[in-house]
Amino acid sequence: MPLSFYSPALDLLIKIMRSYRVDPVPILRDLAIDPKKVADINARFRMDQVLGLFQQMEEKIPDSSFGLKAAEFWHPSHMGPLGYAWMTSDNLSAAFNRLCRFSKIVTEGSKLTLVEKDDEVSMEFRFLKNIALTSRSDTAMAMLIAMVQANGGPGLHPVSVSFSHAAPEDPGPYFALFQCPVEFDAPVTTFNLSKEETEKPRSSSHAQLSLLHDQLMREYLNRLDKDNIVERVKAAIVDMLPSGHISDALIARALFMTERTLQRRLQVEGTTFKSLLTEVRQELADQYIRDSRLTLQEISFLLGFAELSSFSRAFKRWNGMSPKHYRASHSG
Repeated sequence: MPLSFYSPALDLLIKIMRSYRVDPVPILRDLAIDPKKVADINARFRMDQVLGLFQQMEEKIPDSSFGLKAAEFWHPSHMGPLGYAWMTSDNLSAAFNRLCRFSKIVTEGSKLTLVEKDDEVSMEFRFLKNIALTSRSDTAMAMLIAMVQANGGPGLHPVSVSFSHAAPEDPGPYFALFQCPVEFDAPVTTFNLSKEETEKPRSSSHAQLSLLHDQLMREYLNRLDKDNIVERVKAAIVDMLPSGHISDALIARALFMTERTLQRRLQVEGTTFKSLLTEVRQELADQYIRDSRLTLQEISFLLGFAELSSFSRAFKRWNGMSPKHYRASHSG
């Protein structure tokens, strides 16, 4: 199947065109993009159509740095459940991890990698279909600064940023937007933020909404790529955890395959049912524990543990402290 792009995200590019008084309608028509589908949360456009749109914008917009305008127009709705999951994440570290894991919801045309160093966290963008479009990386980075500031406040800026494209004649708009050192002709397009900032709790966080958005994103990915066995298994695990009865045999049955087939397909992906079960439990535990409305007994039940003591031992193994001490150290 061809690579695809989340339809509502195209609204961002349309807003940019209109801000330069470029009529998007004939351009969309030439690319066989139905404007009525842009607002359809269940629709997707082919990546070649979206790349064609970027190319047309580069030809018709006189400002070479027009992609930076995305920071002005970005809204969570342009990313569907991923945009709202970003806003309700506990901190930017959790938001970045969600972005890397679920970015395919918005676009299948790029790969995001999170690299953690001693005092910095870097988001690296690698674009598939290596077409030299300056506006493509500018738009992605402008969206990210808008997202970071929506979550962390307008005064939050990266430590540095780098672009794989050549330096423009006037780099002023880049320095004005990011307010940090900017590198061009870099090996990879990168957004670098201090690790301290990524770990600060954010006032917009909401544990229960985050969980709801995560489930919506798993279901969306499941529909988008029926061959993504890892996400399908994770989604099934989340559904079955509260029952307290979960095994690879039950998951296989829920996915209409044999236990042996499930094991073989996970092995191809370099993982196992046990590893995914632990991963899902760790992820959910970290979110549940921050919700003071949930008791430890309730969290234990939601994660499918037969006894609170079993959950406590597992949690201490994952985080180096008991759930009680972890909750106390992360409150407020």
